[in-house]
Amino acid sequence: MPSWQSALFARFSRIARPRASGVETDIEELRRQYDYLTDRYGAIQPDAVFEAASVGPIKGEWVRVDVSSAHRIILYLHGGGYISGSPETHRPLIARLCHAGQAIAFVPNYRLAPEFAFPAGLRDALDAYRHLLSSKIAASSIILAGDAAGGGLAFACLLAIRNAGLAMPAGCLAMSPWADLSLTGWSMLQNAKNDAALSWELLFVSARHYLKKTSPADPYASPIYANFRDFPPIMVHAGSEELLRDDASRIGDRAAEAGVPVSVEIYDGMQHVFQANAYVPEARVSLNRLGGFIRQRVPDLAQPEKPEDGTDAEVNLATG
Repeated sequence: MPSWQSALFARFSRIARPRASGVETDIEELRRQYDYLTDRYGAIQPDAVFEAASVGPIKGEWVRVDVSSAHRIILYLHGGGYISGSPETHRPLIARLCHAGQAIAFVPNYRLAPEFAFPAGLRDALDAYRHLLSSKIAASSIILAGDAAGGGLAFACLLAIRNAGLAMPAGCLAMSPWADLSLTGWSMLQNAKNDAALSWELLFVSARHYLKKTSPADPYASPIYANFRDFPPIMVHAGSEELLRDDASRIGDRAAEAGVPVSVEIYDGMQHVFQANAYVPEARVSLNRLGGFIRQRVPDLAQPEKPEDGTDAEVNLATG
C-alpha cells in the first residue's frame, strides 16, 4: 500500500497536471510542460558539487557528493521526452542517486529534438561512452543510467555499444524508462487517468518531434524491439500508476528472453519518476535499491586500479 506522503503528492499533482498537448502545441509550450515536472524535484543536497566539463566533444557536467568513489562512474542520461531537459534540470535526482550509489556521474548535454532529431541524442550518448573509455576508465567501472526518455536512451546506447563491438559497461539501470515510442503498452490505456505527470498526447507529440520519419519500432529508438543478447545486468524501477509501467515490464521480458540478469520493480501506487520526490518513503527505498545495484556491480577497491600503461586511472572532474 502506498505511503500517505505519496498519496498526498499524487493528489496535488493531479490537480496541477499540465494541460493536454496536441499536434498544434508549439515546442516551447511542450518544453514548459516538461519543465513543470522537473521543477518539483526538490532541493539539491548541500554536499553536491557540479562541474561543467566535456568528455571528448560532448559537453555536460560531472556530479559528485561527499561519499562518491572516483572509480565508480554513472553515465547518466536525463529525461525530458527527447525534446527537453538538461543536466541542470535533473541535478537533485542525480545527486541523490550518486549518494545512494557512492558514485560520481557524468551527465551529457545531449542534443534534443526537434532541432536535432533521432539519432543525434543516441550518437552523443555513445560518443560520451567511447570517450570515457579512451580516458582510461574501465568499462567495468561504468554504469549506464537514466530516467524516462533518458532511460530508454540508456538501453538504446547499450544496443549501440554492443553492435559497435565496444566493451560493455558493468550494468544499466533506469527509472520509469520510455522504451517504446510506438506507445503500445497496455498501461497506456489502463493508466490514462491515473498518471499525474504524463499524457498519451504529450508522449505522441514528443515522439514525432524526435523521430521525424523514422519508424517508432526502430530498436535504436524503442529498445523493447531489440535483442538484449550480451547485455550486462539490468535494474528497472517504475510506478504502478504511470503510463510507462509496461515499458519497464517489457524491458524485463526482453532481458529474460536473452538470459540477462534483470530486476524489474513496480512500486504500488507510485507515479512517473517518483524517486525525484525526496519526501516519499518509496523514493528512498527505490534509490537505496538502485544504489545497492551500482555498488554491487562496481565494488569498492582495496586500492586504486591502474590501466595497463601504469598511469593512474583518475577522473578529472574539471576536464573529463
